[in-house]
Amino acid sequence: MPFLVRLLAMLVAAYALSPIDLIPDFIPVIGLLDDLILIPAGLALIVRLTPPEVIESAKQQAKTASEKPVSYSAAVVIVIIWLAVLWAISRWAINVINA
Repeated sequence: MPFLVRLLAMLVAAYALSPIDLIPDFIPVIGLLDDLILIPAGLALIVRLTPPEVIESAKQQAKTASEKPVSYSAAVVIVIIWLAVLWAISRWAINVINA
């Protein structure tokens, strides 16, 4: 992967995750529109500048990963843990509000 493409990818990711925008979000329509235009345009530019062999390699890796076995029981356990954590936080919040 060329260095400049990696740098562009990091800049697009940093812009997407940054709380600082080119045009602030509190400006009606235009504030949100810059995110809807700049991020997809940056991603399209990254894909266009990425060499075809890198994209093909990534597709092969994704295909290989998708063929690996999936553990639905592990997914259920993780969901149960998250639900228990959310329940505990909500109980705590209710106790704090009622106190």
